[in-house]
Amino acid sequence: MVGYLSSKAKVGGVLFEGSYAVLGGTFIGRGSLIGDACIIGYPIRASVKSLMKLNNLSLDDYDSVSGGSYIGVNAILRSNSIIYESVKIGDNFECGHGILIREKSVIGDNVRIGTGSIIDGDVSIGDDVNIQSSVYIPPRCIIESGVFIAPRVCFTNDRYPPSRRLLGVTVKRNAVLGANSTFISGVTVGEGAVVAAGAVVTRDVPPHVVVAGVPAKIISTTSNFNKKKRLWESVER
Repeated sequence: MVGYLSSKAKVGGVLFEGSYAVLGGTFIGRGSLIGDACIIGYPIRASVKSLMKLNNLSLDDYDSVSGGSYIGVNAILRSNSIIYESVKIGDNFECGHGILIREKSVIGDNVRIGTGSIIDGDVSIGDDVNIQSSVYIPPRCIIESGVFIAPRVCFTNDRYPPSRRLLGVTVKRNAVLGANSTFISGVTVGEGAVVAAGAVVTRDVPPHVVVAGVPAKIISTTSNFNKKKRLWESVER
């Protein structure tokens, strides 16, 4: 793949590394860096299937069916990442290598997404969210502002798979989700709650508590958690 910039795209003051494809009416804000082998505005599944009757597909063909995406100013999109069409990303976005963000996802300002994470479409992410590496977020999940999501967290949206009723997970403001925790379809994690590493959350988590275990149960309050955190941070290494 060489550098491909759609004639419909609005890109100015953007630095590109190596090869790339910017499709459809994509907008990328000034001061952004787009890494090697990134694709922005990749068409949705139905549009790609419509192209299968053609021979010798080119980027012009993909461009013709893409509606493009929106990325705000000062973004850093690292190599081998793919952003589908109909994605809206705010200012100061930063991601690791090889992330995937599918269509109808809306992401706020100052969001970081780690290497290998998948935002699998129709997901809402607020401002100042930190998503670490290898996180999976399926459709219809809502992540509110200030949330921290540790590596390999897995959300689900189908309680009795495979079914036709999909219901995402909601994570309220400033919650902290520990590494390798799993969230069952339909649960809500309350504001400021903490979920321990490896927990399996099968029911709603109240605000400002700490839960742990399989299934997750309340073990403490976030005030106690924060006291331990401050003590830990104060110890000289």
